[in-house]
Amino acid sequence: MPSFDVVCEANIVEVKNANDQANKEISTRFDFKGTDARIEQKERELTAYADSEFQLNQVRDVLTSKMVKRNVDVRFLDMGKIEKIGGDKVKQVIKVKNGIETEDAKKIVRIIKDSKLKVQASIQGDAVRVTGAKRDDLQTAIAMLRKDVTDLPLEFNNFRD
Repeated sequence: MPSFDVVCEANIVEVKNANDQANKEISTRFDFKGTDARIEQKERELTAYADSEFQLNQVRDVLTSKMVKRNVDVRFLDMGKIEKIGGDKVKQVIKVKNGIETEDAKKIVRIIKDSKLKVQASIQGDAVRVTGAKRDDLQTAIAMLRKDVTDLPLEFNNFRD
C-alpha cells in the first residue's frame, strides 16, 4: 500500500551553519562594535543576547536572513519573550521546532478526511502517515496539504510504493 509521512523537521546542521554565519557578521559589523551582541546555540535552542531591544531586533534580523540563505524555513523558529538581564542587557530564547504537535497533527488529519480523497491519515508520534491505494491520490493529498497548511513548514518524506 503506497504511503508517505508528513513531518516538520529543521535541518539542524544548516541551523548551526546559519548561526555561525550570523555570529561572524555580528562580530564584524560596525554598529555592534563594543557590544555584547551574540547568538548561542544549545541543541535546538538559540539564545540571542544584545545591549538593547533595538539591537536584539537587529540580531534576530541577521539570524533570519542567514537562515533564509541556508534554505532553513524561518517558520521553524519559535521566538520567546524578551527578558532583561543585568543592567540594560536583554536576551531572547528562540526555539527550533521539531516534529508536528498533536493539535497541528489533528488539523492535518481533519483536512485530509474532509477532502474526500481515498486516503487514510494516522498520527505516528510527531509525524502523520498518509496511506492510500493509488499514488495519484497521495500526490493530490500532498498538493492539497501544501496549499492548505501555510502556518507549518511541512515536508513530505518516506514516500513508498
